[in-house]
Amino acid sequence: MVGIILASHGQFAAGIKQSGQMIFGEQEKVEAVTFMPNEGPADLKAHLEEAISKFDPDDEVLFLIDLWGGSPFNQANGLYEAHKDKWAIVTGLNLPMLVEAYGSRLTMNSAQEIAAHIVEAGRDGVKIKPEDLEPKSTGNAAAPAADAAPTTTNGQVGAPGSMQYVLARIDSRLLHGQVATTWTKTSGANRIIVVSDAVAHDELRKKLIMEAAPVGVHAHVVPIDQMIKLAKDDQHFGGQKALLLFENPEDALKAIEGGVPLKELNIGSMAHSVGKVQPNKVLAFNQEDIDTFKKLKDMGVKFDVRKVPGDNADNMDNILKKAQSMLDQQK
Repeated sequence: MVGIILASHGQFAAGIKQSGQMIFGEQEKVEAVTFMPNEGPADLKAHLEEAISKFDPDDEVLFLIDLWGGSPFNQANGLYEAHKDKWAIVTGLNLPMLVEAYGSRLTMNSAQEIAAHIVEAGRDGVKIKPEDLEPKSTGNAAAPAADAAPTTTNGQVGAPGSMQYVLARIDSRLLHGQVATTWTKTSGANRIIVVSDAVAHDELRKKLIMEAAPVGVHAHVVPIDQMIKLAKDDQHFGGQKALLLFENPEDALKAIEGGVPLKELNIGSMAHSVGKVQPNKVLAFNQEDIDTFKKLKDMGVKFDVRKVPGDNADNMDNILKKAQSMLDQQK
């Protein structure tokens, strides 16, 4: 496994490590090294060597550092020289770069391969609004229209009816950091489809969701009836690997009853509101929610209760029993 060392002036490395865990979950073999104002180069080198010692002897090391030419870079560079055939250094550390590095470790075993891959993610993470302030000389291709006909990676529209559902998730936040990075990466999705009547008729929310899609992945918002039609006669999304997002279990039930062939639902978050009980930190239910999940279970749908892929799955039956008991006590 590739060990990752985050190094920075001040507490930046520690802070971005925490931010990365919030999005991608707890990570093994990731160390944060901070260079404080009262420390010198020798202190910094000792911190880096201590961080490296926590990895296995045969682990390759990827340094993600805040600034080229600064003390963290200079000290890491001295250590890198003895391993430059395998280790790598990338500067300009930002959160998109770090999240991409975490995702890349799932499929790449080389520090240098990961380093070459994540540079683009770091650059693409720098965006600006209003968009017309973007420098014209960057050469970036214009983003595709939100309602443009989807294509596969080879530029061809997929065959009707051949869409692959790689993940279907219930998440009241819909498309946010954990979905845009962690779940998209681990599922291999190249299309994110938000299935919601409410969002489809809310132009602002629809626009924000489109803009939240990760680099290289297209996001779409469709009403439930339209998703049912796509599942039955897939003229646009055929050949795609689709990640479906539902805002609540009721929408998921309507889609499945209508013919969307989902055998499992990932349960991520359900926001608390008046009249709901909260049996754990991220899921809140009213009676309709509980009844809906029971209907889904009777239809043979399985539940995978996890915020991020690295979490252990919770038992949905136990969660629903607790929620029902809490609701009964309110009566």
